[in-house]
Amino acid sequence: MSDSPKLTHLNAAGQPAMVDVGAKTATRRVARARSRVVLGPEIIALVQQGDLPTRKGPVFQTAILAGIMGAKRTSELIPLCHPLGLDDCQVRIEVDGPDAVLIECTASVTGKTGVEMEALTGASVAALTIYDMCKALSHDIVIQETRLLSKTGGKQDFYHAG
Repeated sequence: MSDSPKLTHLNAAGQPAMVDVGAKTATRRVARARSRVVLGPEIIALVQQGDLPTRKGPVFQTAILAGIMGAKRTSELIPLCHPLGLDDCQVRIEVDGPDAVLIECTASVTGKTGVEMEALTGASVAALTIYDMCKALSHDIVIQETRLLSKTGGKQDFYHAG
């Protein structure tokens, strides 16, 4: 048997299949993901005067709520993702340099499968919400670098250096 990594969402016939986690032991699992949104210096200047108010509400507060809602609904968006009852989900947004914001989503669960998809979805949905709420100010907004920063619990921990 090969030790090389294999796709876990394919059955022996090569067809899509949900991973059976029934025999796994429930453990505490935590994942942290980040998205970076380049807004441009003009929008960042508005943000630094306080959370940018719009007709849809304050941008950052709305993005935080959207990120949490997205993380909670990950299994409805990503095929074959197990539905999880999250223990916690935190979304933090901070200015990153003269023209961007960093969004960090941390999701945790005590369960049989990881929460990295929930953390990635939370960061992504918060980024999309910022884009949606700021697009009237600029069409040059770029969502970039959505990635997993760390995960603990389960078979193997992961930490991204940087």
